[in-house]
Amino acid sequence: QVQLVESGGGLVQPGGSLRLSCAASGSFHSINSMGWYRQAPGNKRELLAIISSDDRIDHADSVKGRFTISRDNAKNMVFLQMNSLKPEDTAIYYCNADVRRLGLDFRYWGQGTQVTVSS
Repeated sequence: QVQLVESGGGLVQPGGSLRLSCAASGSFHSINSMGWYRQAPGNKRELLAIISSDDRIDHADSVKGRFTISRDNAKNMVFLQMNSLKPEDTAIYYCNADVRRLGLDFRYWGQGTQVTVSS
């Protein structure tokens, strides 16, 4: 199996920054794309950013210029640097990974980490 564990969430004031981390572990051959999503109460899960295994990146318009995704392939980790945070960024943040194992592709999700932006 494959596990994804997020960390780095918490309470931050408007205008502040946080850096989320997500580590993948378990039995797999390779990780293809990795991504960050968020879900606020009453809202659908929203894609924020994705990064391919060769570092092709795409960010959602809602966070472009404020959030930056990156990854460390050697450590099977993906990061989300969040700057200029706003109250509307408050949500549970999830990472995912498209993993190849047993000759097939699977998508795995982390358990989520809470980000609260409030003064």
